[in-house]
Amino acid sequence: MPQTAQVWTVRRLLEWTSGFFARRQLDSPRLSAELLLAHVLQVPRIRLYTEYERIVEEEDLSRFRELVRRAGEHEPIAYLTGQASFFGLELEVTRDVLIPRPETETIVEHVLLDARLSGAPPAPRVLDLCTGSGCLAAAIAYHLKSCSVLGIDISPQAIDVARRNIARLQLEARVVLTVGDLFEPLRSRITAAPFDLIVANPPYIPSGHIDSLDRNVRDYEPRIALDGGADGLEIIRRILSEAAQRLQPGGRCYVEIQFDQAAPVLELARAAGLVEARVVKDHGGRDRVLIASAPR
Repeated sequence: MPQTAQVWTVRRLLEWTSGFFARRQLDSPRLSAELLLAHVLQVPRIRLYTEYERIVEEEDLSRFRELVRRAGEHEPIAYLTGQASFFGLELEVTRDVLIPRPETETIVEHVLLDARLSGAPPAPRVLDLCTGSGCLAAAIAYHLKSCSVLGIDISPQAIDVARRNIARLQLEARVVLTVGDLFEPLRSRITAAPFDLIVANPPYIPSGHIDSLDRNVRDYEPRIALDGGADGLEIIRRILSEAAQRLQPGGRCYVEIQFDQAAPVLELARAAGLVEARVVKDHGGRDRVLIASAPR
């Protein structure tokens, strides 16, 4: 934005920044501008509209300019503010974790729906693989009050972020987090008692497709959380191959997939001895989550 002596109010900043972001082809330019300004002013976003003519002081204006510059280079807004919303919860995010997506909320929706319709065990045990920011562990524990969750991620830095999110939501009594490669901690450090539910948002982008992703994903989000190997199914294949033996009879697994992976993932699930395998769509109408059960 121009560094002139003119007065910058909240209204003028939002109007100028929205236009700038639109020209830079950012998603949701107005929302992005509001999130950044609310972050700099340390106010809820709704307050911007009740303080529309507030003059923004030079110190805040300088900070805002720098964030706008970085956002204009397609650095994700969530990393700039350090926060992302997921299933009604505000979570910390850093560049060590994927930014939670609305599509991933599909897992939580179906876990809660199935618990209500099918009747969850009195105290269901949930395993969250590739936990990242802890978004799935947090949302499921927050809304399914009787459950306990074990979250595992191969990245120590991601687990640090997840621990801070779980602590801030005061869920430490029911959510345990540990570093490890998928099921490995169950073999070496943690009880191997079967789980009632397994949830996972694993890496599922084929390695050869990473460089063609949008710049804000390719250049900023952790590759280890994106890269699913040559066919995108390497981690999913490993999860499904062991899921049945890690579940109680009739226990379910919920695994996020790429929109075009339904057919091979269903085949993998059936080959691994899972039953009642199906793929459900997200709110955008795309195939998104494999749901399958261990035999009874």
